[in-house]
Amino acid sequence: MKKYWRFSLVLSSLVTTTLLSIPTVQSQQPPAQNGAGASNLTEPVYRISKNESVRVPGMAPHSLDPALQIARDGLQRMNESVADYTAVMVKRERVNDNLGEHEYMFAKVRNRKVKDGRIVVPFSVYLMFLKPSAIKGREVIYVENKNEGKMVAHEGGMKRMLGTHHLEPTNWLAMQGQRYPITDLGLEMLLTKLIERGERDKAAGECQVSFTPNAKVSQRSCTVLQVVHPQQAPHFDFHIAQVFIDDEYKLPVRYAAYAWPKTVGGEPEVLEEYTYQQLKLNVGLTDRDFDLNNPEYNFSRK
Repeated sequence: MKKYWRFSLVLSSLVTTTLLSIPTVQSQQPPAQNGAGASNLTEPVYRISKNESVRVPGMAPHSLDPALQIARDGLQRMNESVADYTAVMVKRERVNDNLGEHEYMFAKVRNRKVKDGRIVVPFSVYLMFLKPSAIKGREVIYVENKNEGKMVAHEGGMKRMLGTHHLEPTNWLAMQGQRYPITDLGLEMLLTKLIERGERDKAAGECQVSFTPNAKVSQRSCTVLQVVHPQQAPHFDFHIAQVFIDDEYKLPVRYAAYAWPKTVGGEPEVLEEYTYQQLKLNVGLTDRDFDLNNPEYNFSRK
């Protein structure tokens, strides 16, 4: 038990900025798969141009309908056209009212594929943590219906002596400092959650929706979908949410949600933000990319 308690102190995460200072992600060279080049990564900074927001043509029964259609189209594209992808994922989350640091990880993700009601390609994730230094070198693998349904993780550096651990994705140890389990990671799940929240918000009441062009993430052109709930209510998950849609890929490459200010005239508080830098689609990932015995990984080494 002592071993697991020590591990809980170092396994702080697995798997934005205020509205007025919405942070363009600085251009970066893709890291090597073993995490090389991580020292060149910088804190994400975002910019929206001063162009006026663009109204969606035509009248919609609800202001969220155009946003929901974008999410549904993106999910259909993921299901039909995207087998896998790699990215440098940057995340920051507020857990128990504590806002964590920006965490950078090189991610390989393979989407679940179903044929005739049977999973032919399982949902698969490999993560190599790049920064901050406290978590650099951590590796995580999760493959649906493999490894007894558990995620497998080890720390980097000297902490690797703690060994490799097999954990249920929702185990209290795996969820230390996390808002969501690793099974919720990825663009497909992000789109699914956007649709679920949008449908729930439609039933809860009116909200303000706007579209702003000419935003940048990793020097890629994006359109920002912003949803605002002006009045705080228990059935709303956020005060402000922003989704950066890549203009070429037609997929979300950044999601950020903010809570209502705690004081009158205060700034909205960051709840969660996830950014996919250097996104590459359909790179041809195979079972080897999610194999604990891959010689490029460090799961079997002491």
